[in-house]
Amino acid sequence: MFTESSRYYDIKIAKWQTTSNQTISYLRRRFLPSSQRFEILQEHQVSEGDRLDNITANYLHDPEVFWHLCDANNVMHPDELTAQIGRRLRIPLI
Repeated sequence: MFTESSRYYDIKIAKWQTTSNQTISYLRRRFLPSSQRFEILQEHQVSEGDRLDNITANYLHDPEVFWHLCDANNVMHPDELTAQIGRRLRIPLI
């Protein structure tokens, strides 16, 4: 269902049966992994106008793997990573 580069690639699909006998499929919850498990390549200091897709394209050579930065920096919502100018982002080895 998800590509190998997706943060949801290994997440299992579950099913729930309603009282009216309808089956609802859903994706199980994904928990943030401990940021301590990541090997950090370097850090990036957020500047005015930085965009997460450009940062990941620059360091990880793929603008769609922003979620690796989220995991390495203990962030659930990607916009949090660039919201504060001067924040130092941990760039993980993937």
